[in-house]
Amino acid sequence: MKTLPVIIDCDPGIDDAIALLSAFVAPQLNIIGICTVCGNQPLANTLRNALQITELGYRMDIPVFAGCHQPMLRAPLHGQFHGENGLGNTAFPAPKKLPETQHAVNFLIDRCEQAIADNQPLTLCVLGPLTNLATALRIKPHIAAGISCVVLMGGAYREAGNRTMTSEFNMLADPHAAHIVFSSPLNITVLPLDATHQVILTPEHVAKFVKVSGRISAQLGELMAFWDRNDVRRYGSRGGPLHDPLVIAYVLAPELFGTEKARVFIEHNSELCMGQTVADWYGKSGETPNVDIVTRVDANKVFALFYELLSRYAGK
Repeated sequence: MKTLPVIIDCDPGIDDAIALLSAFVAPQLNIIGICTVCGNQPLANTLRNALQITELGYRMDIPVFAGCHQPMLRAPLHGQFHGENGLGNTAFPAPKKLPETQHAVNFLIDRCEQAIADNQPLTLCVLGPLTNLATALRIKPHIAAGISCVVLMGGAYREAGNRTMTSEFNMLADPHAAHIVFSSPLNITVLPLDATHQVILTPEHVAKFVKVSGRISAQLGELMAFWDRNDVRRYGSRGGPLHDPLVIAYVLAPELFGTEKARVFIEHNSELCMGQTVADWYGKSGETPNVDIVTRVDANKVFALFYELLSRYAGK
C-alpha cells in the first residue's frame, strides 16, 4: 500500500492524544515527524505529552520535535479543558524516548525542501496554534511548494467561539501566525467548530471505544471521560466535541465531509474579536477564495472509522 507522508503539528492536549493514537494505527499514513508547540499547555508539557503518547501507542519510531515556546507576538494562552498536565490528569509513565535536538521549525523547513527536491509534497496535519508553520513560512516562504495541503483544526464561522464570544482557541492562541498561514499560497482545509460540534463524543461512544481498544483502554477511557463537558445546553447531549481527531479522519476519509470554499481573514488587531475567523462566503471582498471550510460531517461514519482504528490496539 502506498502511504501518505504526513507531519503532525500539535499541542497535546486530550483531543490531540486521541488524534495521535488514531493516526498511529492508520496504515495509510507515513508519519515522518511530530512537531510540538505552545498551546493547550506550555511547550515543556506538550513535548512531554507527545513523547508519552508515542510510547503508549508503541510508535517510538516517530521523531518528536520541540517547536515554538510562545506565540509570535502575544503572551501565551493555554487550554481550559485538559487538566493540570494536559492529558486530563491521566497517569502516564515518564517518557523513555528523548526529543530530537533539531528545532521543529527547522525540521519543517528541511522536510519541505526535501519534498520539493523529491517532488513528493507532504501533508501537514495541524492540531494546535499555527506558530511553527507560520515561523517556517516567514523564514523560507518557498517551502509552501513542498506542502500538498494543510489540514487543520481551528476557527469558528457560523458557530460561536469556544474561548471568547467570537474566537476558537487555536486561532486566538496565535492570531498573527494564523494570519500569516491563511495569507499564504498553501492549499488549506480547515475543520472549524462548525464541523467539530457535529461530532460529540458521548459516554456511550466512550464505552464502545474502551471496549475494543485493548492495552490502551485504561488511558483512553480516562482521557475521553475527562473530555465530557457535561454542557447539554450547548452541545445537545453529554460529551465533548472531537476537535483534533477530525483532522486525522478527514485525511483518511475526506468523502465523509462536505466543504465550502471561501476567502478567510483572521482578526489580529481588535481585542474585542481577536482571533476571529471571518469567511467571505459570497465574494464581498473581491478576493479569491483560498480555503476549503468543512461544514458538514457524517458523524456516524466518522465514529465508525475511529472504532475501526482504535480496535487495532486489541492484542497489541
